[in-house]
Amino acid sequence: MRLHVADHPLITHKLTVLRDERTPSPVFRQLTEELVTLLAYEATRSVHVSPVEIRTPVTTTTGVRIGEPRPLVVPILRAGLGMLEGMVKLLPTAEVGFLGMARNEVTLEPTTYAERLPEDLSDRQCFVLDPMLATGGSLGAAIEFLFARGAQDVTAICILGAPEGVAAIEKQVGDREVHLVLGALDERLNEKGYIVPGLGDAGDRLYGTV
Repeated sequence: MRLHVADHPLITHKLTVLRDERTPSPVFRQLTEELVTLLAYEATRSVHVSPVEIRTPVTTTTGVRIGEPRPLVVPILRAGLGMLEGMVKLLPTAEVGFLGMARNEVTLEPTTYAERLPEDLSDRQCFVLDPMLATGGSLGAAIEFLFARGAQDVTAICILGAPEGVAAIEKQVGDREVHLVLGALDERLNEKGYIVPGLGDAGDRLYGTV
């Protein structure tokens, strides 16, 4: 597994506003979209491309275009849905699939309640969106789901992560091709499995159901 923690003042600034408990849901959603676009720029550095010859007003030249099969973006419902717009703005030709997962607040284990994905993900680059990497349960289950469908190259984009979650994903995926992109790596998890200092429940703050 490869880990990349973004180090950019714009990302840190936007994260600071996200963390503030006074930030209202509309601002939170807008900043989340902006943050994801910045993180997606880092996450797509190795996106597959193919050469294409074009003609400029001056001469012919060779450039590249996003390769086939097209990348697949998979937000983990519900909070990952708030990241989708920021991702597809940068990668508009990507296809979109969905995974619905919920965390049992007692056992902290994830359960899958919905999925809308291609049956065969062979040779597809998959980009998973999940705002918070806490225990790693939901993200880990999503990654396994994609590999079970034939995926071989998975990139996970998270706004925040905890060391415990990173360690859990690293242990689970082993030497498989997984790239983890974080906006920040926070201190730890508390006794309830929330990231510290974190920003609270991302889904609640995105959609106003605190």
